[in-house]
Formats: sequence, structure tokens, C-alpha cells
Amino acid sequence: MPGFTSGVVIAVVVLVVLLILFFLIGYVKAPPDMAYIISGFKKKSKVVIGRASIRIPFFERLDKLNLRLISIDVKTSSAVPTSDYININVDATVNVKISNEPDKLRLAAENFLNKPTEYISSVAREVLEGNVREIVGKMKLEEMVSDRQKFANLVKENAEPDLAAMGLDIISFNVQNFVDGNEVIENLGIDNIVKIKKAAAIARAESERDIKVAQAAADKESNDAAVAAQTEIAKKQNELAIKKSELMMDADTKRAMADAAYEIQKEEQRKTIEITTANANIAKQEREIELKQKEVSVREQALEAEVKKQAEADKYAAQQRSDAALYQRQKEAEAKQFEAQRQAEARKAQAEAERYAKEQEAAGIRAVGEAEAAAIQAKGIAEAEAMEKKAEAYAKYNKAAVAEMMIKVLPDIAAKVAEPLGQIEKITIIGGGDSANGVNQVADNVPVVMAKVFESMKQTTGIDLAEIINADSYDAKVNRNINVTGLEGVTVVTNPSKDNSNVEE
Repeated sequence: MPGFTSGVVIAVVVLVVLLILFFLIGYVKAPPDMAYIISGFKKKSKVVIGRASIRIPFFERLDKLNLRLISIDVKTSSAVPTSDYININVDATVNVKISNEPDKLRLAAENFLNKPTEYISSVAREVLEGNVREIVGKMKLEEMVSDRQKFANLVKENAEPDLAAMGLDIISFNVQNFVDGNEVIENLGIDNIVKIKKAAAIARAESERDIKVAQAAADKESNDAAVAAQTEIAKKQNELAIKKSELMMDADTKRAMADAAYEIQKEEQRKTIEITTANANIAKQEREIELKQKEVSVREQALEAEVKKQAEADKYAAQQRSDAALYQRQKEAEAKQFEAQRQAEARKAQAEAERYAKEQEAAGIRAVGEAEAAAIQAKGIAEAEAMEKKAEAYAKYNKAAVAEMMIKVLPDIAAKVAEPLGQIEKITIIGGGDSANGVNQVADNVPVVMAKVFESMKQTTGIDLAEIINADSYDAKVNRNINVTGLEGVTVVTNPSKDNSNVEE
């Protein structure tokens, strides 16, 4: 039994191996562009396209049939007469293939199985050429040339049944060319060419005419637009020039008003400063004159007391000296008190002057903007008032003040007189040793000129500067009794018989 079992197993294994080998040998798989034809076991052959199948080995055979396109160049071997008896040659390109339909595929297998593609192409070319000749004989040349698609469809419809009987399908039919030996086709196009050229020339002329008309209209519109634009630009420029002129006139007017206001304010300030300065100078001079008068009075009283004490008896000398000392101390105290009061009054006057200047400055600022005529009038009035103030101030000057002023300017006068001599770099003197010539004459010019200046001052002011200068001389003190005290305050006392006069400053 074990041997029987092992034999069965071996037989089963061998059977399975045989079945696998049978399956492997009989398995077929067809691509989409190839038709596998299995025949032999059944009466009707089996067609496999793009799928797998099983054939029975040793009982069925496998044949292959190509389903790819076959391109055929169809040309008539000789000229073919048309229905209007014109011989032509036709050149066309046709694409055919073995049909996928089962019935037609079986017909193709019967006709072309295991045949090369060239054989199928040659058979289909002969059929197509015969159909081309048949259709050429039925159509006129002009009709074929003008409508090639109609000719191709007629040939295709006429050849499809013949090729279908062989298992072939026409995929496309395209006419490449029609050729004749007598240039009939070329002559057919001459009339159309002339018509087309004529129509093209007319169309070109009309187009050029339309272009010129349109160009002229466009030029006219462009010129009109340019003229209008330039006119508008000119108007705008005129308006701009007028506007600029108006703005410039307004600016000049405002500038003139501002300048006038500035000049008015400047004149008012100048007037205020001059008036304030003049008042301050007058007040200062008045105070100085009063102070000097007080000093002169004190000195006269002291001198008088001293003379009287010397004339009195010796018994009153001690008493008078003590009284004089007491009186002197009182006067000094009074002088100090007066000096303090004078300084207080001077500070008060300065404060009042500053307050007055501020008030005048505020009044001047408020007066800005008055008319130019009012400014000129105000300027004239201010100058008149200033001159009047100066005249009043000068009127208060006595001869002593005038004399002091003259003495102060004497160094300047002497410098001016000697200035020409200082400009001389070299002097050449021609003459003898006489003292009236040469260097003495040059040196004597300065004293002569100064003497003439003193004489002119005496005639115009009534003050003899030479007499004041020589007040300390013996002649002035003994013969003319002239006495000068101090340099800042000058007192000249002359002999009563010689027109007594006092000069104080």
C-alpha cells in the first residue's frame, strides 16, 4: 500500500507539471496593433486583439496579422482622359489598414495571412488606381481641379467595396496633384488670375484712396488740434503774464508801504533820540551852571570874609578864624548835601528821560502806516523842533561857556594849521642869513595864523582868548587887574575903568 500511494502521488505531480507546461505553452497575449488568429481545433477560427487567450498545443496553430496603417502612393501609370477628353495624370496618397471587424478580419486573414506589408500595399494600389481612372473618366478637368475633396470622396466611395471584399478599410484619401501635358490646368487659372489681379488692383487703389482720404482728414484734424492747442497756450501765457504783472504790482506796492512805514518809524525814533539827547544835555548844562555859580558864590564869600578879617583888629582874629572855620564846615556840609540832591535829581531826570524815550518809541510804533505826506511833514516838524531846542540850548550859553568851548577846540585848530607843514617831506631854502627869510618864515606861519584866528573870534564873539590865556601874567594882574580862577570854571575880573566883565563857565 505504501508503494501504491507513492505511485499515485508521483502520478498526480506529473499530471500537475504537465498541466502547467500545457498552460505555459498554450498561453498567448496579443498587442492592440496585432491580431492573433487561433485555428485548427474548432471549425471557426478565433481572433484575439489586445487580450490574452489559451490555445491547445499540438491541436491549434497561431497566426499573426498586422493591423498598422499602410501608406500607399497612388499614381496613374499613364494619362487618363477626363469626361471633356483632356488627358491628365493623378498623384494621390492613401492610408489603408486591415479592418478590426471580425468578418472583414477573417476575409483579410484568408487573403493576406502571413503575407508581407508590400504585398498588401501592391494589391491595394492596383485597386485604388483602377478606381481613380474610373472617377477621372466621369468628371471634367475644371471640376476636379476646383473641387479636389469631391474627387477624393468619389474615389474613396468607389474603392471601399472592392477593398472591403479583401478585408481592408480606407482611412484617408488625399489628392496631391493633377498634371496635364498641354498646360490646360495652367491656362484655366489665367482668367482667374487676371480677374484676381484686377480685383486686387482695384482693391489696392481703393485702399490707397481711402488711406489718403483718411490721412488728409487726420492731418486736418491734427492741424486743427495743433492750432487750437497753440491758441490755448497763447491765451494761458497771456493770462499768466497778466497775473504775474498783477502780483508784481501788489508786491511792489506792499514793499513801498513797508519801506515808507520803516522810514517813518526810523525818523520818529531819530526825532525822539535827538529831543531826548538835547533835553538831557540842556538839563546837564543847567545843573553844571548852577553848581558852578554856587561854587563861585561860596568862593566870593570866603574871599570877602578873608579880606574883612584881615582889616579887623587883631582882637577879633581868633574869633573870626573860628567863625570862618565853622562857616566853612557848614558850607562844606551844605555843598555835600547839595551834591547829593543834585545826583538824586540827575538820576530822576535820567529815569524820566528813559521813560519819555519808551513812550516816544511806543507812540512811533503806533504811528507806522501813516501816509508818506504825513511822514514828510512829521520829519519837517521834528527837524524844526530839534533846531529850536538847539537854539534854546545855545541861547543859554554865556560867554564863559563859549570861551571854554573855544579853548577846547584850540588844539584841533593848531593841529589843522600845522598839518600842511607835517605833509612837507623836503624843503629847499634859497636866500641869505637874514632872519626874515628861510626857515624863520616857515616857522612863523603858525603863530601868525593862530593870532588871526584869535582876532576873528574876538570880532565875532566878543571874547578875547589871548587875554584869557595871559590872565596869569604880571600885566594882567597889576595893570588890568585880570584874575582867572580854575580851568573848568573861568572867572575874569578886569579893572572897572577898563570895562569890567565876568566870564564864567
